[in-house]
Amino acid sequence: MAQHIKLREVGLRDGLQIHPTFMATQDKLAWIAAEAAAGMREIEVTSYVPPKLIPQFADAGEVTEGALQIPGLIVTALIPNLRGAQRGIELGVHKLNYVMSVSHTHNMKNVRRPPEDSITDFRAIVALLREQPAGRRPIICGGLSTALGCSYEGRIAVSQVVRYAVQLAEAGADELVVADTVGYADPVQVRAVFKAVLAEVGHLPVAAHFHDTRGTGLANVGAALDCGITMFDASLAGLGGCPFAPGASGNIVMEDLCFMLDSMGYETGVDLQQLIEVRKIITQALPDIPMQGALARAGLPQGYVTAAARAAMA
Repeated sequence: MAQHIKLREVGLRDGLQIHPTFMATQDKLAWIAAEAAAGMREIEVTSYVPPKLIPQFADAGEVTEGALQIPGLIVTALIPNLRGAQRGIELGVHKLNYVMSVSHTHNMKNVRRPPEDSITDFRAIVALLREQPAGRRPIICGGLSTALGCSYEGRIAVSQVVRYAVQLAEAGADELVVADTVGYADPVQVRAVFKAVLAEVGHLPVAAHFHDTRGTGLANVGAALDCGITMFDASLAGLGGCPFAPGASGNIVMEDLCFMLDSMGYETGVDLQQLIEVRKIITQALPDIPMQGALARAGLPQGYVTAAARAAMA
């Protein structure tokens, strides 16, 4: 059987956070439902931050509650602090994605504290989660932003990434995400960082989050696959960017990622044609948002046979 790759859609959070036009709650929920119907098993639906900071997430509660009605969908939300975790617990979200930056400068701009204080906060979040009944305890994921480069500090030392990965693991993370927040990485660097991280925390699931700012996103996925990574974030139509990272453009395009993985024989569970159709919801709701995607432009190759169909014929 083909190896299964776990994908997480992050467009509703990472993709919308810097867009000035508010996407209506019903349109967000339509996007979530349509992408789940296309086979996406995990979606980061929002972020629990004050609306005055990021107005796009003023409807975080309604979006979370709506997404939780979809059978089989893992509903994830990003949190910057303990207060965000408390809200996630109250809403019953399945997974909390805690974000901190390896870069000191970026962490100060993004969450207004040094990385060491973020680690302390993460320990408090884990302690809070362990107080919850087993059936109400979300998975806690430790996210390392700017792990492969920073708009303010440039290249980040591998040892620094490993140090914070170990601290998150020791603090009680269930999963880790290593993120190229500003699209600095190249495949050689990706192999070096992920091999070093896995050597220390390989007992935990580790995911990769790449941006395609400089056109290396899918090449970096290939490098991460070589290291044994089987969990990836991506965004429909390549939406995204960080409000505190100048020059950081969108995530890797989910449709293109799914096509590449399928072409390589990996199993994602995603229907490629259905996934492309989801773009129409975004186009209609936000006609002013830039959308990327080679597969959407070119379509599937003539006579294309999916990995699942090839496996069935084998």
